[in-house]
Amino acid sequence: MEPVTLANRQAQLPTNEKIAYGVKGEKKSFDDPVLILLHGFCGSSAYWRDVLPLLEGIGKVVVPDLRGHGSSTAPEAVVYEMSDFADDIAGLLSEMAERRAVVIGHSLGGYAALAFAEKYPDKLAGFGLVHSTANADSDTAKANRDKAAETIRGQGLGVFIEALVPKLFAPSGADKMKAQIAFAKEIGRGTSAVGAAATAMGMKQRPDRNAVISGADVPVLLLAGKEDGVIPPESTFGGHKSETIYPVLLDASGHMGMLEQPERMAAEIRDFAAGLLNGSGARTHV
Repeated sequence: MEPVTLANRQAQLPTNEKIAYGVKGEKKSFDDPVLILLHGFCGSSAYWRDVLPLLEGIGKVVVPDLRGHGSSTAPEAVVYEMSDFADDIAGLLSEMAERRAVVIGHSLGGYAALAFAEKYPDKLAGFGLVHSTANADSDTAKANRDKAAETIRGQGLGVFIEALVPKLFAPSGADKMKAQIAFAKEIGRGTSAVGAAATAMGMKQRPDRNAVISGADVPVLLLAGKEDGVIPPESTFGGHKSETIYPVLLDASGHMGMLEQPERMAAEIRDFAAGLLNGSGARTHV
């Protein structure tokens, strides 16, 4: 199945893998960072379809397809480590001749953003987790990763996507989200089965990275959905408190705020990132 994606460019990395990406907007100054928005598991850059137009004028926004997803290549591997995704992001920045970025990731993308923040702090102007967590998987979650990979390999990606996607949306608004649910399923069906299974195994193996947040010397956005049945708000916020950590709760959102509440999502990203992208700093913490 053809991937559903916003990516219309490709960067070839030193590993010979190709990362597809889209770009919207321009930097005001050569030294300004770019904003990178990373999608979640079995998603693509198209997850940001409704948010991207609402970030007009913020600066240069890059929406990649992560390895194994969308139009990016899917390496033949049993496990995609979160550090592999971090390396891909660093390679993409290098290919684009960009020095620094604000990296905001949804779910899986948040795990990748944390790995990037840990491994490449010199390339970071700020980062954020959207419906994501710095916690490692629990034993139950690890078992579910195994089941996900088994289903994908044994029954096919379509079966897995049909079961997964409806659980990602807030129960209270499911009746109004039929088009968005169908869109998310369409995106999911375009994922590489090899890539999806390897990503599940990588998420299973990721370590606790709460220290990356507590030790960050750049601003951190923590955005959660009140009705998120996958990663509850307390897992996103993790008890982190400082003047450079910005917690945001979307009251009527599940795990897919970019499709459930794109206007609010865009407003929060803009408030957090605009000053970082033009050198004036993050918003005033309230």
